Amino acid sequence: MSDSDPKTAIAPAATAPLAELQTFEQGLVQFIAGHGLPTSKVLVSVPERLRVFGNVEHVLGRLDAARKADSAYISKFLAAAASGLFDAALNYLWDETIYELRRRVANYDLPYFFDIAVKDPDRRKKLKDADDLPRVEDSELIKGANELGLVSDLGFKHLDFIRFMRNWASAAHPNQNEITGLQLIAWLETCITEVINLPQSTVVGEIKKILTNVKANVLSNTEASSIALFFANLDRERVNALASGFFGIYLDPTSTSQVRQNIHLLAPRLWPQVGEHTRGQFGIRYAQYAASGDQDRKTFARQFLEKVGGLAYIPDDLRAAEIDTALQDLLTAHRGFNNFYNEPPFARRLAALMKPPAKLPHVVAEDYVLGLVEAFLTNGNGVAWAADPIYSALLSQLDEGQALVALLSFQNTAISSRLQFQLCQQKFRELLAMIGKIVTAPAITDLIGAIEKFSGPLHQLAIDSRIKGKVQQIKTILGI
Repeated sequence: MSDSDPKTAIAPAATAPLAELQTFEQGLVQFIAGHGLPTSKVLVSVPERLRVFGNVEHVLGRLDAARKADSAYISKFLAAAASGLFDAALNYLWDETIYELRRRVANYDLPYFFDIAVKDPDRRKKLKDADDLPRVEDSELIKGANELGLVSDLGFKHLDFIRFMRNWASAAHPNQNEITGLQLIAWLETCITEVINLPQSTVVGEIKKILTNVKANVLSNTEASSIALFFANLDRERVNALASGFFGIYLDPTSTSQVRQNIHLLAPRLWPQVGEHTRGQFGIRYAQYAASGDQDRKTFARQFLEKVGGLAYIPDDLRAAEIDTALQDLLTAHRGFNNFYNEPPFARRLAALMKPPAKLPHVVAEDYVLGLVEAFLTNGNGVAWAADPIYSALLSQLDEGQALVALLSFQNTAISSRLQFQLCQQKFRELLAMIGKIVTAPAITDLIGAIEKFSGPLHQLAIDSRIKGKVQQIKTILGI
């Protein structure tokens, strides 16, 4: 497609604004230049703008009239695009997406969302209602919405990419990145398809009903048994999220004794399907409340674990809770703005807790390894140089089982999403080299070799049939 022919691949409706956009640009550029300000590389070319408006009618046709009337940020998106300020347009598009996600979360079940999305118990305690949603990081919002089922796995990956571009190629940060008209209109279509127009699934609706019943009604054994039949149809991710929701409701100081009695009926029926990692997290939460002196939540956490038969998941010592807290602080810094400056102190704190001969407690092992991998892979824009050697040193300390978790991290939705970006791909290959020095099992080294030779996009490793076969072979051999 040539910029010399602005009518190429542009709908007829888009040709009319050509003269108007050119006239507007000439006047604006003259005004800016008249004040001695630079005009070079300030505005995107008119042909690129026409690529947006040549496709916008089709994309906006996906929205009904009522939803359009409430989409002020999309209006600002179009105004910025018409002005040639694509970086600002991307910012407005992301604002519309976040607005819609917050609206959906607020209309679903806010406490449930906060329990799933915010891992730090101290931060979680400060989040009460919809007014607190802006205090949730964008990365936490889209991941939490994904775990709730409000955003699909594919939608999460697309949104995470747009979030990255918003952070590093929009007006949110000083940058010299170029955005094309086709990219911009495609991102608008993604946000409309994956967020604004995405219907609520039947499973998500049923979970909302269960949570409403738990809080508002008195459940009988018969009703609890009927609800438990629904549990059998849930995948592991939804089971873990629902269990976290029950745990959060149980620990909430405002919950009544009747609400907790309802959970006594439901949680033990769900527990057999709950994953080991989520069970371990409940034990860590107990340890964190014990360490911070939060006696009420400590008591409720122990009661919950006792009712489901999970007392064995309480850590033997409080060091696991310290490691988890340090890890969550590091990830919060890593995922936020100014991460290159903010990460190193938290990385050093984590390294101090893991200084040899200290051993990694089993209950935090998976979270620790995945968090370390995420930080090592970077945010895709640049390396936090002061923290990177610390991550490398900590990764080199992993034992063979932990190294396997790091190797299989490409199956994790958040890690897979990072592998869309070139710098993260480069760091993942560095990670493979480190893991190769730790593991010895032939099946594992064979998987490393297959990944090194993989010719497709790394973020598609988890869905490649050959890679999946080798992963399954490892799991069969190790009995996992």
